[in-house]
Order: sequence, then structure tokens, then C-alpha cells
Amino acid sequence: MKAPSHRLLAMFRGENEGFLKVSIEPEEQQAIESLNRIFVKSSNESSHLVAEAVKDAYKRLLQPSIETEYRQMAKEKADAEAIRVFAENLRQLLMMPPLGQKTVLAIDPGFRSGCKLVILDRQGRLLHNETIYPHPPQSEVKQSVSKIQNLVKAYKVEAIAIGNGTAGRETENLVRRIPFDTDLIALMVNESGASVYSASAVAREEFPEYDVTVRGSVSIGRRLMDPLSELVKIDPKSIGVGQYQHDVNQTMLQKSLEAVVESCVNKVGVELNTASKQLLTYVSGVGPVLAGKIVEYRDKNGMFKTREQLKKVPRLGDKVFEQAAGFLRIRESENPLDASAVHPESYPIVMQMAKKAGCSVAELISNDELRKKIRLEEFITDKVGMPTLTDIMDELSKPGRDPRQKFELFEFDKNVNSMDDLRPGMILDGLVTNITAFGAFVDIGVHQDGLIHVSQLADKYVKDPNTIVKLNQKVRVKVLEVDKERRRIQLSMKNVE
Repeated sequence: MKAPSHRLLAMFRGENEGFLKVSIEPEEQQAIESLNRIFVKSSNESSHLVAEAVKDAYKRLLQPSIETEYRQMAKEKADAEAIRVFAENLRQLLMMPPLGQKTVLAIDPGFRSGCKLVILDRQGRLLHNETIYPHPPQSEVKQSVSKIQNLVKAYKVEAIAIGNGTAGRETENLVRRIPFDTDLIALMVNESGASVYSASAVAREEFPEYDVTVRGSVSIGRRLMDPLSELVKIDPKSIGVGQYQHDVNQTMLQKSLEAVVESCVNKVGVELNTASKQLLTYVSGVGPVLAGKIVEYRDKNGMFKTREQLKKVPRLGDKVFEQAAGFLRIRESENPLDASAVHPESYPIVMQMAKKAGCSVAELISNDELRKKIRLEEFITDKVGMPTLTDIMDELSKPGRDPRQKFELFEFDKNVNSMDDLRPGMILDGLVTNITAFGAFVDIGVHQDGLIHVSQLADKYVKDPNTIVKLNQKVRVKVLEVDKERRRIQLSMKNVE
């Protein structure tokens, strides 16, 4: 079967919805001739009966069996490829650069229902919310501008996050025209899945007294500050980076996505004193029950001062501590190693290194010259080999450093706000929002993502779009075609300077 996985899944979906009939079978005459060569041994009356039996057996039994088997094999192969694409997209999305701890004004834009504003402090806690109506039909522009200015001044806002949904570009243009007394950044944020979160049990538990519009605005602001911490609260299938995710084997998909989330969470590390229950759930060895126990203990006893204090959490035994401790960080700990990925089991080794260098652990971490004097072979034991010692030394050189890339500002073309502004041949900057087997979707700021077909990604044959682009990557594209009726935009990265 030569059909690519995404096309096969599309055909199966069409069949399930009653628009297509899909059959998989070899060329009938050729198949029967092959069987005759095996079973028809002579040329007489009985051989004619055997030939008739072969034909009947093929049509009635063998061909349906072949089709069933090939369907299953083809579906499994297509599912595996679609799940691989989805998992890679999810990994890239979760590892997007965070803005960091800033006081944020988040805006969930809208026309008739207005724009919901929320103020979040540096820890992502909700401080204030209200609604403005700067767009038609109300068009209360002056009042809206005044409210935004007052909120920015009163709460010392450092960044403004604007959802990229309905009225997103209009709201962004409004915000960029407002004169502020301080320097701040205003950014569009992909709000895919925010509505799913706002109506979820997790959101109701966090904000029981607020409606879904306020919760959605909070999600938009928090995913600017730290995408990983916020996106783990949403079912990955609702984030909008998949390919036929509802048509594939759901058990395989769920296992794959959970593994990706856990891998990303553990790679980045989790701040123990600010992490939500949902984020702690994905730390190795923890799970939902223990995550709840950790949060309960923190709420009752105050912030954790050391990693060792984790052992006081009910039901968190030595085995779980051994698995989880290295992925949990305490920035303000009494022990500087608690802010690093160095596991508590290795603390004595670091202390020996510091003693050998004649300094404290904190000085060993901060002084590169002191670390260079350490001879790792002196610390090899039956339980600790050179690879472990090398990892420890690498971590001491960058304790607790976030492995995600540095945050970069991005702005869409100010003259392009809707599909009516697009013309073939235009060169625009955009952000990759989804990657599939047949190409990549790019947001160019017009409420409708454009498609770069795999054949338009580069001036060479491209088998896997992930080798050319990554999720949230900034790309420069050329507009090839604009179909307003079907709301389709064709883009290209070929011959774009």
C-alpha cells in the first residue's frame, strides 16, 4: 500500500462518516491465477472443479480475509505515524521558551461580549478582573484605553498577553497604540485549549467563584509566563497540534502523550513551592494522589525549605523520594544544591569536592576556577562512576538552569490583520502553529493559519517537515494563494529572502 499515513486516515474518516467506500484488495485475476498455479495440478474435468473451487474460495473467503488483515496492518502503521507526529509537536509546544515571572495583564479578546482583562502577579495568582468593550458594537475605545492604562500603572504591569482568537489582532493594534508611562511588552498568545481548560474541573477547583471567561484569560496569561506549567492542565488532544488525533488508537495515543509530558516536566524540573497539583503529577514517581498530598502539606506547613522535608509528606516514602527528588527544585533553599538537578544521594560527593577544594558548596557552584581544580577520578567508588561524576560537574556549572530556549519577542505585520489584506506574492513573518506529515501550518496574524505544503518547505525533497521547521518557530513565508470562500491560505518558504 503506497498511500501515506495521513491520506489513509483521511480516507478511513470519510468512510466512517459515510462519504466514501474504501476497499483494499489485490488485482482479482492475477490473484486467482497465482492460486491456480498452486492448486490446479492437471487439465481434466476434476481440475475444472478445483479451479471453480479456487475462484469461489478466493472471492468468498480469502479476499475478505486479506482485506481485513491489510486494513488492520495499514491502520496500525498510520496510527503509529500520526501518534509520532503528535508526540513530537506536543514536546516542542511544552518546551516553548517561558517569559518568566512577570506581572501580566492578560486579555481574552471579543467583539460583542467584550474583552476580559485579568491581572496576574509574578506567581500567576489572580489579582483583578474586569471587562472592556473597545470594539463594535459598543466601541467604547476611550474608556477602554483609560482602564488599561490605569491597570498597568496600579499593578506595575510588565507584560500584556493577548489571545489570538476572535478580535485578537484588533485588540493587539489597540494596545500597541496606547502610550504607557513604562516600557512593557505586548504579545499575541496562542489560546488553543484555553476554553477547554476554563470549563474543566481543574479550573473550577482553582477558581470556583469566577466564570469561564475569567478562567480563560488567566490561562492565556499564565501560558505566556510558563507554557509547560499551564499546558499540563489541558488534555493534549485539545491543544490543537495533532493530526487526526481522534481517529487513531486512543489508548496508544494517551500513553504516548503522557510519556512526552512526563519527559518534558522532568527535563525542565519543577519548582516545589509554586508548582500546581497537575504539574507535580507528572514528576517521576509522584502521580495524582501524592501530588495532592504535597500541595496539602505545603498549604498547611508553608513553603518547603529543603528537599529532605519532602519525606515528611504523608505516604511519600524513601522509594518515591529517590525517584522524584532530583526533578524537584527549591530556589530559596538553605542548601544551594536543592535548586539544582543534583540528586540528594550525591550531596556527600559534592561536599567532598568542596572540602578538597577548600571552599563551601556555594563557592564551588559559583566559581568556575575552583571546579576546574577538581580531579573527578579521585571520587570514583564502587557505586559512583565517571559518568555520574561528569553529570554532577556539568550541573554545578549551571545549577537549575532552564533547558528551554531564551524567550524572543515577535510581532506580526501591522498592515495585515485579515484575509482581505493578503495578496499573492506578499512576504510575511509568521509562527509555526502545527506540523503534520503533509506540511506545516503558520499563523501570519489573520485569524486563519496558512499551510506550507511539504513540497514548499525547501528547495529540496523533504520527507519529514520536522527536519525543516519546529513548533513556534519564527519563519518568513510567501503568500501563494488566498481562497476566502474556503478560508484557505497557501504559503511557501521557497525562494524567500
